[in-house]
Amino acid sequence: GMMTTGHQSGLAVSEQAQAVCATITQDRALTNAAQPVFNASLFAAEYCVRHPEVLADLVQCQALTNVYAPDYYRIQLEQIPITGEVDLTRELRRFRNKEMLRIAWRDLAGWADLSETLNDLSRLAEACLNYALNSLYHQTCAEKGTPVGSKGQSIGLVVLGMGKLGGFELNFSSDIDLIFAYAEEGVLPDRKQTSYSEFFFRVCRSLLKVLSEITEDGFVFRTDIRLRPFGDSGPIAMTFEGMERYYQTQAREWERYAMIKARQVAGDFDSGAHLMAMLEKFVYRRYLDYGAIEEIRLLKLQIVHELKRKDRIDDVKLGLGGIREIEFIGQVHQLIRGGQDKALRVRPILQVLKVLADLRLLPADDVSQLAESYCFLRKVENHLQQFQDKQTHSLPKTPQEQSILAVSMGFEDWHSFKTKLDEIRAGVHRVFDQVFAISKQESQDVEAQKLWYGTDDGPKLAESLKNYGFLQPEVVLENLRAFKSSLAVKRLATKGARVLDRLMPQLLLELAKTSNPDEALKRMLGLFEAISGRSVYFSLLEENPAALVQSIRLVAASRWLCDLLSHSPVLFDELLDTRTLFEPLQRADLDNQLTANLAQIDVNDLEHLMTTLRQFKQRSVLKVAASDIMGVIPIMVVSDYLTYIAESLVAHTLARTWAMLVDKHGYPLGADDVNKGFAVIGFGKLGGMELGYGSDLDLVFLYDCDNGQGVTNGEKPIANMQFYGRLGLKFRHIMETNMLSGVLYEVDMRLRPNGESGLLVSHIDWYEDYLQHQAWTWEHQALVRARFIAGDEKLKQQFNAIRHRILSLPRATDKLKADVCEMREKMRSALMLKDADRFDLKQSPGGIADIEFIVQFGILDQAAKNPALTEFTDNVRLLDGLKRQGFISEIEADALKAAYCAYRDHGHKLALQGERPVVDKFLFADESSRVMAIWRRYMNSDK
Repeated sequence: GMMTTGHQSGLAVSEQAQAVCATITQDRALTNAAQPVFNASLFAAEYCVRHPEVLADLVQCQALTNVYAPDYYRIQLEQIPITGEVDLTRELRRFRNKEMLRIAWRDLAGWADLSETLNDLSRLAEACLNYALNSLYHQTCAEKGTPVGSKGQSIGLVVLGMGKLGGFELNFSSDIDLIFAYAEEGVLPDRKQTSYSEFFFRVCRSLLKVLSEITEDGFVFRTDIRLRPFGDSGPIAMTFEGMERYYQTQAREWERYAMIKARQVAGDFDSGAHLMAMLEKFVYRRYLDYGAIEEIRLLKLQIVHELKRKDRIDDVKLGLGGIREIEFIGQVHQLIRGGQDKALRVRPILQVLKVLADLRLLPADDVSQLAESYCFLRKVENHLQQFQDKQTHSLPKTPQEQSILAVSMGFEDWHSFKTKLDEIRAGVHRVFDQVFAISKQESQDVEAQKLWYGTDDGPKLAESLKNYGFLQPEVVLENLRAFKSSLAVKRLATKGARVLDRLMPQLLLELAKTSNPDEALKRMLGLFEAISGRSVYFSLLEENPAALVQSIRLVAASRWLCDLLSHSPVLFDELLDTRTLFEPLQRADLDNQLTANLAQIDVNDLEHLMTTLRQFKQRSVLKVAASDIMGVIPIMVVSDYLTYIAESLVAHTLARTWAMLVDKHGYPLGADDVNKGFAVIGFGKLGGMELGYGSDLDLVFLYDCDNGQGVTNGEKPIANMQFYGRLGLKFRHIMETNMLSGVLYEVDMRLRPNGESGLLVSHIDWYEDYLQHQAWTWEHQALVRARFIAGDEKLKQQFNAIRHRILSLPRATDKLKADVCEMREKMRSALMLKDADRFDLKQSPGGIADIEFIVQFGILDQAAKNPALTEFTDNVRLLDGLKRQGFISEIEADALKAAYCAYRDHGHKLALQGERPVVDKFLFADESSRVMAIWRRYMNSDK
């Protein structure tokens, strides 16, 4: 466009232009028309002053007063002799400027109606585009050779015109929206073996340059190629196959919406027909498309949201009751019904409106009102752009320009024009509002949608996030962007992507209600990436708001649980079933369930067995965690449940391992399925019924067979002792093998006789002998928490008797105390934290280990006097026993119990967050100082 400063010079220019016009033409009608034309269009006035010869030419061949035939531009262009790109660039611009002058003149003089103006503009663009493309294509073929298809035909570029160009509705200063494609890939026979993609890339690049580069002669048309597949990041031109794959699997709903207007405008029309047929299938679905209705509702929400922006108030295209709303009303009906009613598959909006009236999809009054409004608004838009050949849709701000526009539209003054315009826009918006009425709730959702779609500028989005309670909006936006461009999301089929588009705004709204939205969002995005392979989960969450809220609460509360779900997306099914989620099962129920799960598995199908056990554990632990997080069960019960789960899994693993070995080797001498002669003993947290979420299992294997020398009675007999050794090994293998679903439990067997160097399984008679004559004091301490977990009932009786006898041995109190303190000291120096400001719940002075050592010392010291003290294995009931025994005062016992439970509860919470059991020192300052005081009193040690 030609720029001028201030309107004074503008008036001067239009007077100069009128003088030029008067000298060129003696025709009164032309001279009279000149005044309104030059007043309303600085572009026309300046152009005539600078190029009087162009005006003379138009007058002489009577172009200003005549209507053009449809192929006029094409024929005119073909007569211009052109050699090379420089020539082409110059001649096209001169041709364009001359023709734009004619179009502006006829429009502003009132000699052409709107449809002629829009048609002329569209045909002019098309002719320039075709002429430039043919010229550049032949030039590139001359250099490189001609691309040839598989059937021997030459292949050209296919150029699709989108938007207004596609609908023959181009504006005076519109840019043109293009998409480029070519039929198939191949290689040219030139020296460099140029690929077709390289060839067409060069043609497209030159074409865009020739059309839109600004030279001293201006430009031909501004071009926009952002509507192509993958937008700015996509290739400039794509093969038909690539296009088809994209539109069938990845395109979003708005791309379908945009494709309604697509029309081939230039290039190779033979191959283009195939592409258009494929695109028609993409745009027009056979059935009423319910998904599309949802998507369109979102589009509408976005439009409504944009309408309300400050800078849109005076925008006749994008503002309230503007052109875009009329387009939307038409295109919505096309998308939803065009599959069934072929009559709707037309591009120009006025034709669409007419069909809507014919099919009775819109009331006739509404249609005629919309059609009139459309013509009025488009005329305003053209006059705005003809003023300076600038691409604008906004009403002028200065009184001078306002009056120019009003007069050019045939009104007395700005006020009367503006009144009419406002009335028209209000009418359009009324009809627009009825298409999918939008509720208050939905407009709230718009904020969230914009966050997900990123359809606003950064600061506005950051502001919304702040309102939702996010602390670091920039980081959150970055996380959302990264998630959107992740492979997981890119791989989603269109349907999955649509569901995600509906789900994400809901997610953001719900996250706003959590106490840690930033962290919770990060976890949810990680989780969504992990489950994206099964997009049915997205649908479930999207359709069940309760399940979504549930997942968010759990994931916000527990990183550990989030990792578990990411690792095993199948667990999502449990999570979504809110009826049974909060009913962690008792030991008997767990056994029944596990029995049912394992019933189908063949005795030797090890892999299936291991997977089933792991999934069962994860499902069961998930329920405990969910109940724990939601505060449905207290700490002691959490440990009870986690212990039941472990016991059940140990028992069933042992039963299956036994069955496998018996199947191969037969029974050991004197054993059968009831009297297995084998036992699994649990120590530590398993023995004390104090398991936490990530606890490993401390185990010892005992066996008993009358004839140690005997062999098994199967087809492949092995020595009895070897049989039990293999039983222990296989059991451990099933527990510890790391599969996709992780390990079942880490198993620690260092408490067996002779520790790591000892045999994996110990004979029960020898076991007692070892404990009595070889074991260290700390091994007796460990026995305080030892408990039979699974195996042979007879062995259970034997083990309990051994434990009782060993714990009840008479001991010298001072020696015992010295041993216990020495062991505690060793542990401390090995495991103590270096950081003095941090408190390790287990190892720091005044922590869990101190409490356990006081209890173990008490039991080993007192059991000889009171057999009842050996009955329990858990610290809380052992403390009760020591209190009754008078070993420790009631106040002290209660203080130790309170501290012990507080530490463990907090430890569970940390484990759920995936964190180590270490906290700030001040958090448990009271508890730890009480425990240390009691330690000093009983263990008379300063530690």
